[in-house]
Amino acid sequence: MDIFVLEDDFRQQTRLEQVIETLLEKHQIEPTYFDIFGKPDQLIHSIHQRGSHQVFFLDIEIKSEELKGLQVAKQIRAIDPYAIIVFVTTHSEFMPLSFRYQVSALDYIDKELSASEFESRIEAALLYAKSKEGKTIADDSFYFKSKYAQVQYPFEDVYYIETSPRPHRVILYTKTDRMEFTASLSDILKQEKRLVQCHRSFAINPKNVVKVDRQAKLLYFPNGASCLIARQKMEGILSSIEHLH
Repeated sequence: MDIFVLEDDFRQQTRLEQVIETLLEKHQIEPTYFDIFGKPDQLIHSIHQRGSHQVFFLDIEIKSEELKGLQVAKQIRAIDPYAIIVFVTTHSEFMPLSFRYQVSALDYIDKELSASEFESRIEAALLYAKSKEGKTIADDSFYFKSKYAQVQYPFEDVYYIETSPRPHRVILYTKTDRMEFTASLSDILKQEKRLVQCHRSFAINPKNVVKVDRQAKLLYFPNGASCLIARQKMEGILSSIEHLH
């Protein structure tokens, strides 16, 4: 497990260091890396891996810049879409903004919580990261590679892929992202067997389908997005979803 802390207040740095070290000893976790940073650039430059074994505890306000932590989280997410991000902050009012920044934070921990509750929330984040440690990126990811593109993204967050209006390109839609790249739907389906084609223009992750409207021939995802279902694909789609549940 790799642990990164971004906090510019020395008192809070010391507090977090003591809490994390106590919890690591309690659960007999030996991190491969653990460091505390006061400057965002230092933290960003120290990231050399990718994966859900990496945990970032970020303050939102750095050097009086109220949203600096959110900006740093977005940079981290661009480098590592699998990292676990936790905000440790006095600015809980900024929680809704994290969706706009598309950073998918695991938790927001208020510095004003009682000592026991604060420690419990840090503990939960560390144990979650520990539970993910045995899984490889390949196990958890959608992965596509060609001579034109290489795309890797947490598979559980993938909703669907559709053909783009632009020739020879597709658009990947996820829980928080929209990503366009050069590929064909058929080539993607050859590499990623967990996706299911529901229409000539769409391939879906059936795990994330929340509703199928047989009459309208549409299926829906948690964010309200929908895909067309070709008539001849309907029974196969229903069977794929039923098999998962």
